[in-house]
Amino acid sequence: MLPAALRRWLRRPKRSDPRLLSQFFFADERVTRVVAEINGLNAELDPQQYLVLLNQLHLSQAHLLAVLERIMEECIPTQRHSRDYLVKFPEELLVDNLGNHMLFAAECLLAGTFLEVEEMDGAQLRTQARNLLCSLELVRTVLREQSLSQPGSYPEPVRAVLIQFDWLFAEFELSYVSSLVAVKSPEEIYRQQEIIVLFCETVERALRLGYLTQEMIDGYEPLLMFTIPRLAIISGLLIYPEGPLSLEQSPEQMSQVFSPFYNLLKKIRDLLQVLSTEELCLLERSLCTAESEDPCVPATPPAWGAAMDHAAPWGLLEVPCAPSLPPPCTAQLGPSSAVDDPGTARRWGPQSPGSSPGLHATPAAHCLELRSRYSSTKDMLHTLFVCISGVADQLQTNFASDLRSILKTVFKIVASQAEPLEEPGARRARRLPEWVPDSMCSQCSACRSPFTLLRRRHHCRSCGKIFCARCSPHATALPHYGQPKPVRVCTHCYTAHLPPVPRRTRSQ
Repeated sequence: MLPAALRRWLRRPKRSDPRLLSQFFFADERVTRVVAEINGLNAELDPQQYLVLLNQLHLSQAHLLAVLERIMEECIPTQRHSRDYLVKFPEELLVDNLGNHMLFAAECLLAGTFLEVEEMDGAQLRTQARNLLCSLELVRTVLREQSLSQPGSYPEPVRAVLIQFDWLFAEFELSYVSSLVAVKSPEEIYRQQEIIVLFCETVERALRLGYLTQEMIDGYEPLLMFTIPRLAIISGLLIYPEGPLSLEQSPEQMSQVFSPFYNLLKKIRDLLQVLSTEELCLLERSLCTAESEDPCVPATPPAWGAAMDHAAPWGLLEVPCAPSLPPPCTAQLGPSSAVDDPGTARRWGPQSPGSSPGLHATPAAHCLELRSRYSSTKDMLHTLFVCISGVADQLQTNFASDLRSILKTVFKIVASQAEPLEEPGARRARRLPEWVPDSMCSQCSACRSPFTLLRRRHHCRSCGKIFCARCSPHATALPHYGQPKPVRVCTHCYTAHLPPVPRRTRSQ
């Protein structure tokens, strides 16, 4: 009878074995070895080596969880716990190594070294963390034994422990994140989905009117981050008055993204309703091309002069407000091609004049009264420009995460389908970006945090600048730079300059 240690050695899978259980065996072995080295090290005598081993433990655990995730996808694909709750999380938390962060948090909670959780939540979370870590140890034991006996099959005991671990992990993930940040309610998620629909309709309308081009969308022009929300405010108040920006509902019934601007949106809507078709077109064109505007100087924005020739041939901006103006309040708000498109109508689809209070012709007396508050039409349009731009720009500041998530979804929907990848060598890769030398950068290029022994430097392979790990957590292939495998990129390049592809595809 051979000793157990010898039998174990003889049954060890080969490192070249592509089966997932064999890969798990070596990933688990690596974690065990690093933990043993940490336990045998005196951190006070050799703090530098201790930090090195902690970093190795973090990386080896991340690899172990990645292999375990693939095993569950292969073994229990239809029995996994739903991860629909992830849509409730802020976008900045949805990183590829979120699972490793959850495991680290569970270990800290169980050790009593995590101070960010409220005391009432801590008791429940510590119980969940203990159950999760015990389940993980059981999974490691069962999978190790299976990899030594039959690494090509998953018997029922293996499936049972994987299902239990997956359920406990999802339960802890939702509870832990909910205790730290405010997660969205189902109602808020639905409201933001309606905003996504509004933004998509806005982009389609802007494309038909020539405000935007498909090349701008496919190229992810940074200006669109401001242009689309600005145009969406006009669309939501005039073209789709029963949609997510409907002012007939209370502020509490609106999405939290727009509800703080409820009263200002009412004033914007009242002014928009007195515009003629030409004035509305002129305002929208200025919102598309002007990046900034001085609210104290009602000067003509750069785009207005270019739009005058075909949008206001009678010099509308220089005409003082007077009863002799063309009756602006009876004009349709935009050409019929810009408003009506039955093929894109939603449940709160495009409204025609007279079908909704938002597009009714305003009485002439009220119309003139609103115009009389301004010295000229130019002054009134300037006020609208500043107010609409102010609301849209505040979204970038106060709801940056929500707006970024909304716009990423919009780009995925309205961008052209990606062309098939060319054969390797068919097209010459672009010149690599110029790397910033380590000696030239003492702080993160994004958050400006100084680099220290723990906060290390990381180069973004897309722009060449230096960031901390928190500001460069993504990995994706850069075929245009000759990088077919995922490499580190910063959050800005990942969001603004790279094509939107599913997270799973980028991480592979």
